[in-house]
Amino acid sequence: MNTYIAFLRGINVSGQKKIKMADLKESMIGAGLKNVITYIQSGNVIFDSLLSEVNQIEHIINVAIKNDFDFDVPVVVKTPSEIQQILKDNPFKAESNTKGLYFTLLHQTPSAGMVMEFQQLKFENEDFHYADNCVYMNCKMGAGKAKLSNNLIENKLKVGATTRNLNTMLKMIQLTQ
Repeated sequence: MNTYIAFLRGINVSGQKKIKMADLKESMIGAGLKNVITYIQSGNVIFDSLLSEVNQIEHIINVAIKNDFDFDVPVVVKTPSEIQQILKDNPFKAESNTKGLYFTLLHQTPSAGMVMEFQQLKFENEDFHYADNCVYMNCKMGAGKAKLSNNLIENKLKVGATTRNLNTMLKMIQLTQ
């Protein structure tokens, strides 16, 4: 049995795509996932599965949500070791103010041309670092005022993505142990 973490994109945001976590947990159990734990309303799910193909797991979760809640939700699935590596590689981990640290988890690796264009972007009070599976963000004025958003990253890199703050990433690792 393998442990995974699923990050759902865009649920329970501004009253859109509302899913109660108890209902999400039941949906995931119904889809065949084991030892399901949900964390906060933004759609973070820890579970075990005999499956080893992440794309297959993402598809199963996506279909379950479509069937049970009648909307399409992009899903990014990572292993705990992948999340630990993302946290370890965080170029902003020495920052004293960690409230502005965000991780945009990429569904796939974008093309080299898209990455080159993206890396030319500049935003006042915002730093970012691109890695193959994550865009690390340091939003010094907070995410609410940031120009660099999940939507902008998806648009510029032409890949699916979902963003979480440092506390959520740390908690997801803690819940897997």
